[in-house]
Amino acid sequence: MWGIKGSCAALLLLFLAYISVSSVNADSLSAPLNVTIKALEGNSAIVTWDILEGDPVIGFAITQQKKDVRMLRFIQEVNTTTRSCALWDLEEDTEYIVHVQSISMSGTSPLSEPVLFRTPKESEKLASKSPDEVTMEEVGQAAQLRAGELIIIVVVLVMWAGVIALFCRQYDIIKDNEPNNNKDKAKNSSECSTPEHPTGGLLRSKV
Repeated sequence: MWGIKGSCAALLLLFLAYISVSSVNADSLSAPLNVTIKALEGNSAIVTWDILEGDPVIGFAITQQKKDVRMLRFIQEVNTTTRSCALWDLEEDTEYIVHVQSISMSGTSPLSEPVLFRTPKESEKLASKSPDEVTMEEVGQAAQLRAGELIIIVVVLVMWAGVIALFCRQYDIIKDNEPNNNKDKAKNSSECSTPEHPTGGLLRSKV
């Protein structure tokens, strides 16, 4: 009887020891650092963070919450080494609070320091954009327009070159035919100006 009780007690002690070790390993995982919000738009944002070197991190978990609202959005991903995550379906002109946790084989780290940010209105974003600021999309559109203009210019130049070449060819043909035309004209004029006399006779004047 005492042997069975001793075995159960030993198993219980081993189980408690395993739980304690797991808790220690999970607690030793540091919370993410330098949590930052980037690429903030009216309906989206990107959250980035750093981890301590040497932490056995295999994933992350993010909690997203509207300020003064209890409802949370939970994002979790494992088997990844990424240090950023996109937040989507945000509302314009709204404040959000974000926490990040690291995930290891032993559990999750403590929550990071909360990050509070506010999404802008689209009108505010357009107003804040300076006249000299150019986006990549605008650069691409400008490049396409320039390429189209260059193609048009090249086509026009080729057409003009063809017209000039055709004109020069016609001019050479006309110039080559000019001496022959002059000879024919001279021959025709000489034939018309020389009077014909009957051969074998003399001209006599009447008395």
